[in-house]
Amino acid sequence: MALACLMILSASGATYAFGIYSTALKVSLGYDQRTLNTLAFFKDLGSNVGLIAGLLNEVAPTPAVLAVGAVMNLAGYLMVYLAIAGRTARPPLWLMCAYICAGANSQSFAGTGALVTCVKSFPGSGRGIVLGLLKGYVGLSGAIITQLYLAIYGADDAKSIVLLIAWLPAAVSVVSLPIVRVMPSPRRDEDDGAFFRFLYTSVALASYILVMIVIQKQTSFSHAAYAASATALLLLLILPLLTVVVRHEYYWFKKGEFQEEESLPRPPTSVTVDKPIASLQVTEHPPPTASYSCPGSCLKKMFNPPAYGKDYTIPQALVSVDMLVLFLATICGVGGTLTAIDNLGQIGQSMGYPAQSINTFVSLVSVWNYAGRVTAGFASEALLARHGLPRPLALTLVLLLSCAGHLLIALAVPRSLYAASIIVGFCFGAQWPLLYAIISEVFGLKYYATLYNLGAAASPVGAYVLNVRVAGRLYDAEAARQHRHGLDGESRACMGVACFRESFLIITAVTVAGAIVSLVLVWRTWSFYKGDIYAKFRVDAVAAEQRPGESEPKVVSRRDRTK
Repeated sequence: MALACLMILSASGATYAFGIYSTALKVSLGYDQRTLNTLAFFKDLGSNVGLIAGLLNEVAPTPAVLAVGAVMNLAGYLMVYLAIAGRTARPPLWLMCAYICAGANSQSFAGTGALVTCVKSFPGSGRGIVLGLLKGYVGLSGAIITQLYLAIYGADDAKSIVLLIAWLPAAVSVVSLPIVRVMPSPRRDEDDGAFFRFLYTSVALASYILVMIVIQKQTSFSHAAYAASATALLLLLILPLLTVVVRHEYYWFKKGEFQEEESLPRPPTSVTVDKPIASLQVTEHPPPTASYSCPGSCLKKMFNPPAYGKDYTIPQALVSVDMLVLFLATICGVGGTLTAIDNLGQIGQSMGYPAQSINTFVSLVSVWNYAGRVTAGFASEALLARHGLPRPLALTLVLLLSCAGHLLIALAVPRSLYAASIIVGFCFGAQWPLLYAIISEVFGLKYYATLYNLGAAASPVGAYVLNVRVAGRLYDAEAARQHRHGLDGESRACMGVACFRESFLIITAVTVAGAIVSLVLVWRTWSFYKGDIYAKFRVDAVAAEQRPGESEPKVVSRRDRTK
């Protein structure tokens, strides 16, 4: 099941490939830059607002969520491809926005079906480990799709990548329909080894992609060379993961044989208790009747949430201070790093970097994105297990680290954009597993599908405020000032350090504010994270293992309970 989820997520990077076919979209349909940015906004909106996917997951089985996502992916991107290729009449802008939003929104269905299912299937395993690994494959998905596109269609056919992202993610989801479902939770110590082996496999895959991107940018590749590199990529993606799964299944097979031998009938043993069994029976009390009116009782329940780690309802999470703090911190952190990533090409151009260098560090953002997701997940889990450091504190540190990347861009230190792209890409990826892990740990897993997508909705809000309203407006103002003074008369691009300096000074200040806000959550959850947040899941796993083999109810005396 975990293998199928990783395959789904590794093919869910359609939104990361927008930069490859955006020029073809602009030329084929005659769009200007403002119209193209509008389409990009609806792409980001669709990929991050997944409340429908979350609510569907609450009431329908996981295969239904994946099936809906596959249909939306195929329909949305296929219509985009037909419009670009001239197979249909040119659609109006609102319809193109609907097509690309529907196609991008399918990513939230795939992510909800795969990621939420894995988290619920392995609740006692390190939450940061599971989420870091899963989100790491999402980070690599854009680079994987790009390599497959180059191998199948060649570098000269940008339109065809839209056709690839229309059928490939849908096909992977459909093949995985019978496999992906919530499984009984295993013991943590028996399962972490498999996740660490998955990690080693993903590191090898990311290293290969890093090397291939650098080589492809430095040399000229033939179509056969692209095909050979993509074949090696697929082998590196599938075979090691399959080896880990086969080894793990063999372990469980051998353990099952051992448990069958242990479960053979044995002579009955006597159990002595202090009091009669009848007196130890637990009396089940009926649920109390509502003594308030329906609106009053609902409001009282909404504003009286349970303890951290218990299952919050959706309204309780929506009105909680902790969700508000998380949402604000995500707007500041993700919004700032996403603004930097979306504008890396223009930043490099304005600072006078060579075109080949710009293409290289823009292409490598996906690798740094992966590195941030995996490192944040595994490192925060290690700090939590060994030192009891709250996971929100790791989020605060990531926000502060991203400020270094923003300042390098704002101050335009010579040759610093390479380091800035690494820091920004790393921090952008690192925030996601931390955000999703905190939501699952603080608010519980019962409504995790909806709350997980609610947290993701902060991304387009931050991108719109910081990218469109701040960076875009200040960039256009500086470009207009340069052209008024007769600079770059043949081009409407902005050149010079001033194009992004003020924007990223503002983004740095906003990110620092987000880090300060996140400290509120650190303070509120400090005692919660000092305890054992996985204890109840280990107890449930042990109970689930013992339940099938018990022929008689286990009686525990009152004296034994107090020992």
